[in-house]
Amino acid sequence: MTYQTISLTQDERGIATILLNRPDKHHAMNRQMIDEMTQAFRHLADDKAARVIVLASTGPTFCAGGDLGWMQEQMAADRAGKMAEARALSDMLTILNTLPKPVIARVQGPVYGGGIGLICACDIIIASNNSLFALTETRLGLIPATIGPFVISRLGDGAARRMFITGTRLDAAAAHHIGLVSQLVGDTEDSDSMAALDNAVTAECDIALRAAPGAMARAKELALSLGTSPTDEMREASIIALAECWESTETQAGIAAFFAKTKAPWI
Repeated sequence: MTYQTISLTQDERGIATILLNRPDKHHAMNRQMIDEMTQAFRHLADDKAARVIVLASTGPTFCAGGDLGWMQEQMAADRAGKMAEARALSDMLTILNTLPKPVIARVQGPVYGGGIGLICACDIIIASNNSLFALTETRLGLIPATIGPFVISRLGDGAARRMFITGTRLDAAAAHHIGLVSQLVGDTEDSDSMAALDNAVTAECDIALRAAPGAMARAKELALSLGTSPTDEMREASIIALAECWESTETQAGIAAFFAKTKAPWI
């Protein structure tokens, strides 16, 4: 398969790497990227040779969230169009969340908005100590709705409220403390730190390769069934909530101010 916004490689041991590949946009997600990730995750779910999945990106940013052009398109769309875009993102995250293989996120630098949703749908998150995490939607008059069920599933509502409500930015240590990050690596942005991050991801892959593929799939399925995995009802409610938010005068004013590079009216 040929992709334009991501790349997919696989080594002889069965370690498949999906690399977010929009460096000029800080790997921000648009509809094409969402669709390509959906295709790649479905392919890997069915590929018996793929035993471990690594989700990564290049450069100083892991994922800046939603692409600004995609956001403008959603502003102009009717409610059905807004909901269709939100549903595409929710479906992609569901496929990632339920992929019957261990998924390891390799995280460096900032992770915002939809990028938080991506890593919350992974099983193991290994991050560099220079990483930053934020759900900044409320600063624009929006809400982190579509990704919400996946964030709450990982963090619980108590830990998630601070990020959800005020849009506060968490450093790597704080993210690790609340369980958003599984393991922290290094303390600088230099190449040695990135090498340490790669080594930590490789070590986690080595551990996974010692486990039986079928047992890992069943163990993941059990964990999802016993936990608070997002239900279809939760996902649909989040999609509707986002569509309603888009239509509010507050949101429209906030988004307009953002693109005009002026202060939102509530500041």
